[in-house]
Amino acid sequence: MTRALHAVRINRGLQVSGTRFVVYGAIVANFAIAVTKFIAAGITGSSAMLSEGIHSTVDSGNGVLLLVGMRLSQREATPEHPFGHGKELYFWSLMVAVLIFGLGGGISAYEGVLHMLHPPPLRDPTWNYIVLAAAGVFETGSFVIALRHFLKANRGSPFWRSLGSSKDPTTYTVLAEDAAALGGLAVAAIGVYLSHRLEMPIVDGAASVVIGLLLAGVAVLLIRESRGLLIGEGVTPETALAIRRIALRNPRVRAADTPLSMYLGPDEILVTLDVDFERDSSADEIVAAVADVEHEIRLSYPSINRIYIEAGSIREATRLPGQPETA
Repeated sequence: MTRALHAVRINRGLQVSGTRFVVYGAIVANFAIAVTKFIAAGITGSSAMLSEGIHSTVDSGNGVLLLVGMRLSQREATPEHPFGHGKELYFWSLMVAVLIFGLGGGISAYEGVLHMLHPPPLRDPTWNYIVLAAAGVFETGSFVIALRHFLKANRGSPFWRSLGSSKDPTTYTVLAEDAAALGGLAVAAIGVYLSHRLEMPIVDGAASVVIGLLLAGVAVLLIRESRGLLIGEGVTPETALAIRRIALRNPRVRAADTPLSMYLGPDEILVTLDVDFERDSSADEIVAAVADVEHEIRLSYPSINRIYIEAGSIREATRLPGQPETA
């Protein structure tokens, strides 16, 4: 194993440890917040507070599922799974998104509709405000931890671009959950305040419905991302073009096809590349050229750890649009 690959594996291990810390922090924060929210909901009868308690409980369970996915995804490859189990993480992330949609969003909206149809009498909202303020502090802390880890892992890249291109569902799921939680807390606070200010308990139920819709919207975005990764999402066209150019720089490569790729995990990418070598190349020269191309690709893209280069005819149909034919 080269020093570069050894360093990549060490760095990957550090990233996994950091991600676990983010998830553990989110679980502890959400569980503590859920207990206080349910107590406040029982004392005050607030529908929005009850929805927030359900939301925090679901988030705690989601954190546990993410840890399960992380553990299972790190199992060694087997004859039945020769490329490893990296996609386990994508499967469990999909389950998390479904739970957010069904339990978090669905139950919150249902609870809100019930309270709108049969509004309970107003009670002292003091406990609601205390719990919401405390929850805001804890949720902000969890969000900041997840955000710092995300920014550190994507140093040098714009935030929104990094978020859109991230293939690590643990980090962006925690970010999305915490962002939704902060938004839900704001909605709950407004609902509690207006319901007492206007003496209209129906507003509290409406706030619960809004929280449910907010959670459902976040869940749909997470489901969409998990689906793309599960069905075999590959690298971006720009990355594919750069990989092809790396191959073409080798003096023994006459032509190179557009590479085919697929994410096997957050930091595991499979790439297959069809190339034509110079006709006067010897077997030893071809072997050396393949080794050089693989080395250059891994240096430029450490996450590409499975590379298969095959010598063969270049298919015209798979050239990138607008790219000239390579002689």
